[in-house]
Amino acid sequence: MKTVYPIVIFAIAFLCGEILQAQPGGRRRGGGPSRPRIEPEDLQFELGVAEIKDRQMFEKLSYQGPEVSRDAYLANLEFVKFIIDKANPQQHKVYFMNTQNYRAHPPYMGLVGINSRERGAITYMPRLTSPNGTVGLYIVDFQPNDSYSFDDIDRILKMLILKMPLLKGKVAFHPLRGNVDRYTREKAKYQAAKVAVYLDEDIYKDISYLPLNIAKSFGTLSILGNDGRPAPRDIVICKTLPNQMPRVAGVISETRQTPLSHVNLRAIQDGVPNAFINNALKMPDIQSLIGQLVSYEVTPQGYKLRAATKTEVEKHFAGLRPTERQVVKKNLTVTKIMPFNEITFEAADSFGAKTANLAAMHHFDLPDGMLPQGRGVPFYFYDQFMKHNGFYLAVDQMMAAEEFQSDRQFRQKSLAELRKKMELAKVPDWMNNALSHAQKTFADGTPIRCRSSTNNEDLAGFSGAGLYDSFTHHSDEGHLSKSVKQVFASLWNFRAFEEREFFKIDHKQTAMGVLLHPNFEGEQANGVGVTDDILYQTQGHYYLNTQIGEDLVTNPAVDSTPEETLLGWWEKDGYQIVRRSNQTGDNGQLLTAEQLKTLRQSLGKIHYQFAKLYKKSESDQFAMEVEFKITKQGKLVIKQARPWVF
Repeated sequence: MKTVYPIVIFAIAFLCGEILQAQPGGRRRGGGPSRPRIEPEDLQFELGVAEIKDRQMFEKLSYQGPEVSRDAYLANLEFVKFIIDKANPQQHKVYFMNTQNYRAHPPYMGLVGINSRERGAITYMPRLTSPNGTVGLYIVDFQPNDSYSFDDIDRILKMLILKMPLLKGKVAFHPLRGNVDRYTREKAKYQAAKVAVYLDEDIYKDISYLPLNIAKSFGTLSILGNDGRPAPRDIVICKTLPNQMPRVAGVISETRQTPLSHVNLRAIQDGVPNAFINNALKMPDIQSLIGQLVSYEVTPQGYKLRAATKTEVEKHFAGLRPTERQVVKKNLTVTKIMPFNEITFEAADSFGAKTANLAAMHHFDLPDGMLPQGRGVPFYFYDQFMKHNGFYLAVDQMMAAEEFQSDRQFRQKSLAELRKKMELAKVPDWMNNALSHAQKTFADGTPIRCRSSTNNEDLAGFSGAGLYDSFTHHSDEGHLSKSVKQVFASLWNFRAFEEREFFKIDHKQTAMGVLLHPNFEGEQANGVGVTDDILYQTQGHYYLNTQIGEDLVTNPAVDSTPEETLLGWWEKDGYQIVRRSNQTGDNGQLLTAEQLKTLRQSLGKIHYQFAKLYKKSESDQFAMEVEFKITKQGKLVIKQARPWVF
């Protein structure tokens, strides 16, 4: 064995020398390039091109993924690397590398036989606004330690625009660490010459495009007016996003959305594309297609919109609906109103997931007072109320009417009439007594929040966000049954009915439970957090939306912009406010450092405990969406948790 080692070492050394000379970028003795020079215009596409003529060619040449070697800042971004050869001082030449195949400059230079060079990357930032005001920005940067003068940058950008015309009006220089100080010294020159510059802190600023839900759909491109009633096959353009919307085929909003609004949660669960596109109605490619059948796709790299045929549209919708009737769980064996501490996670089939999840969190070792105390009204009460008043039979008769099936306006009117009858109906005496007892468990004068908790919402694969209604029962409104009946009736909302109909869910098998807890009034702020960064796709962050007072993040007021925060999973990672609320006059911060610390600890526990309850492994894609409030007294309270629907 001892005699083998020298032979092995010699063989390895010999092979390494041969490989160094043979591999792309390897140098032979004398330091010259290892291959004969290839002019840019003579490149095979497998190696690269001398000109990038359009966006499609850029996409074919680009790479997007984790394999970026030392260029960690390029990970998961779409980029094309380039080299400017300066061997001939009178005629510099540009090599656009096929970055799908070659991601390092030195080996590539050896492969095409060049030495003298300026080398960098062109990266597409689809969310940002270009200097010319359109959606999408290309940024140009160089080696991290390189430092170029303004004159060099100006010259290089002009050369790149000449060889890649789509950069005109859409490109900015991105100084990396080696160039930051020099850029700072020469900033006035950039401003005077109107050469756009993109800095790392600009990543969340001046956004023109946000893909809220990545999906593809077909339908009629329509403008949604203030009193419009979109159809399920409409792809709607909204100047401002409404709080409630029936099922649609796609959404484009001209106002930047909160990704945690009920409208976007519905888009996610329904699998329809949803995006913020600044000045959408002024975009020629959008404006020209209004009123026509279109294909609409939202991707991380931008939106795609084109005319579609009726055959494409019909085929798309035929494939969306389930082929079989869907069955939801309805357990009617629990016949009593129960306090949260007696309701288990597994009792969701009797109380609804909203109630069961809130009850489960009482066992998660969260800070005292963080969770409201209250009670759950089981499905049994709703079922008995419906039977007592003959409403199941009324539903059969209503749905059997031919006009109900064929006319959406008639259907909407019929459902409204049913809800009104339910709100005015009597409850059985035993139910009246049970609700009276539940009402008395709250201190005198306490307003009671009565929240919907069905077997058709807050589920692992179906959020049901915004389908049903909740109400606050005040002490001067008399018996609690008044507000409970309103919650019962909301099961027959038009938007909820259409959603169940689309998914072929038996309407009479759907049941309404009611979650009861003290109402929070005069809160300082309310918000929603997700235990993953579901918008910007950063690693190791919770994503938070917070708004001042009672302006709900889930149902925001028109033109209401919440505070966006990326909260590190670990305290050492701190937090970053991506965007401040536009409802604070002093542009102040809504959540204090101490509140963020408490929220971080609580979100971690909630995620971990629910992952166990839902039987998720570390490799599973899983996150919880958590609604919270800062009370009038400055206390952090969590009011709801449900699985995020990816």
